[in-house]
Amino acid sequence: MRKEIKYIELKSGFSDNGPAWIGLATFSKSGKTIYFDGKAFQSLGGMGISGNYFDIESGEEYWISGVKKDMSDQHKFGGGKIFVEKRILNDYLQVIGKSELPKADYELTEVEIEKPIERINKLENESVEPTEFGNDLYFKQPNELNINEIEHLISELIEDEKNVEFNKARRSYKKKRLELEAELEKRGIKNVG
Repeated sequence: MRKEIKYIELKSGFSDNGPAWIGLATFSKSGKTIYFDGKAFQSLGGMGISGNYFDIESGEEYWISGVKKDMSDQHKFGGGKIFVEKRILNDYLQVIGKSELPKADYELTEVEIEKPIERINKLENESVEPTEFGNDLYFKQPNELNINEIEHLISELIEDEKNVEFNKARRSYKKKRLELEAELEKRGIKNVG
């Protein structure tokens, strides 16, 4: 397994001041999964809100990148100490060309070195509960759906509207829900929502 020193910062729940580490990350054979501190990460493929990887178990977004020689790993508006894994200190000092770690901004730490491969494989291989409705519902026009499918989508959209963080997404869910409710009314079914 390939290993690299990486900068890893938790983004979910933080702006640019989440907990951050510099440590030895291990890659899976395929290179698609990164292991660090007992966690497994996979790329968001450009679809993240503020991170480029996510924790497979928690879903939290992280920023993972190579370390910079000029020590500018943290966002320029970020803050807080960066934790450096003790076992890689000498290697990291070589990368940045320093003889010791600046104590004001960095702190040595121990991390979990066991990779959660078995736990992650089990999680990824769990069979997904079959649902009564397929994902293709979301791509059909309202007039292509039966009444049960419309009612199912409306209830999901109501939940999505309540739980979404951004107004633009909320408006999109509401627009789709109103289209489906209009389709039910057109069919003479008034009892919606």
